[in-house]
Amino acid sequence: MRLLIAKKAKSLGVYCLIMIVLIWALLPLYMTITTSFKYQRDAFSMPPKFLWFAPTVSNYLSLFQSMDFRKYYLNSVIVTFGSVILVLAVAIPAAYALVRYDFKGKEILGFFFLTTRVFPPIGLLIPFFVMWIKFGLIDTRMGLVLVYMQFNLALAIWMLRGFFSELPDVLEEAAMIDGCSRFGAFMRVILPLAVPGLAATAILTAVFTWNEFLYAFALTGREARTVTVAIYNFIGYEEVEWGRLQAAGTLVILPILIFALSVEKYLVRGLTAGAVK
Repeated sequence: MRLLIAKKAKSLGVYCLIMIVLIWALLPLYMTITTSFKYQRDAFSMPPKFLWFAPTVSNYLSLFQSMDFRKYYLNSVIVTFGSVILVLAVAIPAAYALVRYDFKGKEILGFFFLTTRVFPPIGLLIPFFVMWIKFGLIDTRMGLVLVYMQFNLALAIWMLRGFFSELPDVLEEAAMIDGCSRFGAFMRVILPLAVPGLAATAILTAVFTWNEFLYAFALTGREARTVTVAIYNFIGYEEVEWGRLQAAGTLVILPILIFALSVEKYLVRGLTAGAVK
């Protein structure tokens, strides 16, 4: 009986701990969403109005009527999509070559790719800024795409390397015996089997690109500014537009949150690829 009570008490303690952590993690998200539906006077009233307040959609209507916000939102979509496409276009053949071909310095080259993730992004900001001025890429979408490609490429190569290494060589050998070339065997056999890995890589690249702030702030002006930077337009010298600020934050969070939840199984598999043989 004592053992049963002890087990129930332990389970209850675990559930309570989980609930505390869950509330702690979700409370900022809840506050962001609810504040986006509040009038300015209710946004930070004392005592706080967590549940009972007069809702309004005026903050969202104001955002949708803003040409600048819609342009910045479109910039984020284009930059994220372009970065994902370029990263996959380079990472797929690079990862495949590291797995299937033996050449001198292969391990060193693989490690070299990984070292690009070692340096803190802020340490490379000034070199990028100087180069982008000389190349005419300041305040352009292509400039942001190339920067994000550089930072996400190493992670993409190592993730895809884990997926390709899980696929046995005999699959390609069988396809080549049937008349396929090496490239044909890769396109018709290996690439379709690696779709979960491609999806997981695309997801992480999209998340990191969409959420990035530092380079989007430093390397853009009014033309190529992304929505993560545009949010700060609602923070003024004398007043903070809390309702519109939180509405913009909700619109920034929502697409990537829905996208990540819808492909969660691919994301989990991508993070664990190659961990267990």
